[in-house]
Amino acid sequence: MIPVADSILTEVAHGRYHSPHSVLGAHLGDGSVTIRTVRHLADSVTVLTTDGATPAKHEKDGVWVAVLDRTDLPDYRLEIAYGDSVITVDDPYRFLPTLGEMDTYLIGEGRHEQLWHVLGAHRKYYDGPMGPVEGVAFAVWAPNARSVRVVGDFNFWDGTGSAMRTLGESGVWELFIPDVAVGARYKYEICGPDGNWFQKADPMARATEVPPATASVVTESQYNWSDNSWMQTRGSRSPHSEPMSIYECHVGSWRQGLSYRELADELVPYLLNLGYTHVEFMPVAEHPFGGSWGYQVTSYYAPTSRYGVPDDFRYLVDRLHQAGIGVIMDWVPAHFPKDAWALARFDGTPLYEDPDPLRGEHPDWGTLIFNFGRNEVRNFLVANALYWLEDFHIDGLRVDAVASMLYLDYSRQDGQWRPNQYGGRENLEAIQFLQEANATAYRRNPGIVMIAEESTAWPGVTASTTGGGLGFGFKWNMGWMNDTLRYMREDPVNRRWHHGELTFSLVYAFSENFFLPLSHDEVVHGKGSLLSRMPGDRWQKLANLRALYAYQWSHPGKQLLFMGQEFAQDNEWNEAYSLDWWLLDDPANRGVSDLIRELNRVYRSAPALWDDDYTGFEWINAGDADHNVISYIRQGLDEHGEMDYLVCVINFAGNPHEGYRVGLPFGGLWEEVLNTDDALFSGSNVINVGPLTSEEISWDGREHSVALRVPPLGATWLRPVR
Repeated sequence: MIPVADSILTEVAHGRYHSPHSVLGAHLGDGSVTIRTVRHLADSVTVLTTDGATPAKHEKDGVWVAVLDRTDLPDYRLEIAYGDSVITVDDPYRFLPTLGEMDTYLIGEGRHEQLWHVLGAHRKYYDGPMGPVEGVAFAVWAPNARSVRVVGDFNFWDGTGSAMRTLGESGVWELFIPDVAVGARYKYEICGPDGNWFQKADPMARATEVPPATASVVTESQYNWSDNSWMQTRGSRSPHSEPMSIYECHVGSWRQGLSYRELADELVPYLLNLGYTHVEFMPVAEHPFGGSWGYQVTSYYAPTSRYGVPDDFRYLVDRLHQAGIGVIMDWVPAHFPKDAWALARFDGTPLYEDPDPLRGEHPDWGTLIFNFGRNEVRNFLVANALYWLEDFHIDGLRVDAVASMLYLDYSRQDGQWRPNQYGGRENLEAIQFLQEANATAYRRNPGIVMIAEESTAWPGVTASTTGGGLGFGFKWNMGWMNDTLRYMREDPVNRRWHHGELTFSLVYAFSENFFLPLSHDEVVHGKGSLLSRMPGDRWQKLANLRALYAYQWSHPGKQLLFMGQEFAQDNEWNEAYSLDWWLLDDPANRGVSDLIRELNRVYRSAPALWDDDYTGFEWINAGDADHNVISYIRQGLDEHGEMDYLVCVINFAGNPHEGYRVGLPFGGLWEEVLNTDDALFSGSNVINVGPLTSEEISWDGREHSVALRVPPLGATWLRPVR
């Protein structure tokens, strides 16, 4: 028998030893094999091999030992008697580590791009002389822990017999437990540097209990994707030169009570009917507090269990792809909540969070900030982005709160922040993380898109990382949103004095690749719905809203609209309630929905609106403040290489303009392809009927022009007749 010191046996018996596999399991000695196991309260333990049964004897504190007369390590099982009950089980401590040396090396370097394959809980299958073995390999990064145990349904939440081993200097702890099934709940029980024990959910869990329960759940995907056509062509797509019209959606409140699968049945046909190219889901990763809308994440690798299991979310994405609709998801790497059972002080020390109190806590949100300078933490986040793009076929990530990551003094007063090594306010580690996340995502998944919600004038957000930029594909144009909504709030009689707020966005519109967001942030926190912020009576409010949408859809950049605003919801959004679907029974509200459908139809058919934002915009007249009118040309190449043109005229005055002359890029016949005042949209029907013949009358600095009926609080779009 291979001897073990009593002090070590005591530590092993209570699950406190950092290397339990060096004591437990089978070990070769001088012509024999020593097998030890921890079985508290057992009356007897017998080792079973293909050669027969060998009784074990109790050694100390619940540790049992048996010696087999052989010179090779056998496949074996343990027969345990508890009174009249006898069970046969496999031994977790007879298995080799499920992570290889390359895995632990890459984790330490912060370069394991498929981290979710090795950390967390994974079903494993082995075969041997005594038959097949199924179970779960658990692995967790906790470098400062004294010891780590797995607790769960399968061991009655008693981890003394399920202590994990540490894998060298990697900080990773690992254990394979036979016979653990999919659906089992578990946590890690960690002994911190101070000797105190506490339980934590798995940071790499791919499924969770339904909140407010907090355990992680073993999962294994059985989903068979049917979006091969979409995924095969995704890599050849170019989001910058293709139509992107995004519907922002909160899964839980679009229509309350729907599962992921039920949502697929209702949302897919709804988006197809409205003509959207993409849907953007507010954060789907698990979060304990529904009122955070998903922006305080505790399980970064698990779709929230509120609406089903991970394969159900895969089904939703799959159905959208089959319908030709792209899927974007909000991603929140900027911060995480302080819940004691989650990431905060995970191994008893500031591990995922920055240990510097002037950098590790967010003063506004009461959350913790990731330690972007630590390899393993950066790896955790970069791999998480790849996980959603690859394992769930997500087509893009909208990265939340980028500005809070870029600036060390974000929302902080003097004395509340610490400068970087050069004395500046830039968070150099966060910049490096964002560059790495974007570059890696694009390298591994061509055709996807990374979008920054960044509200400052930080230069190069969408510039290439090779040129020092952050490497995003797009940036939310918060300036356009703020200026436009401020302008729209003004009564039309006063708008002439605010005309610059309407046109200023074109000064910088081509400095980045922009999205134009009218998002959930604009219809919460007492701001009211978009409709409620428009001036005038109800008819004027609806007309204003229709004009705003026509301006948004025709302005350079891609557009995003939050759910409910497509049919002019009256009330501010509340995640606790469904949208006010009954409003679609009102012809006026339904008219706004019909306009959105027509905007998307014309938009998708008009390369002028999306082929090239940089050379595809030209003012006709930006200065007609007295009439509250702006006019411009959009142009781009169609699939045949021919130039496509659209002339957009938008009147933000409350009265129509008859015979309003507009300069044209060339002469010939033109036709009105969209008018927001059309009776079809519950407008007053000030429209232009039939072909419009240009005249050789110089106007707006152009040789040709046309006299139009310009609707009140409305837009008209013209296209040359071919």
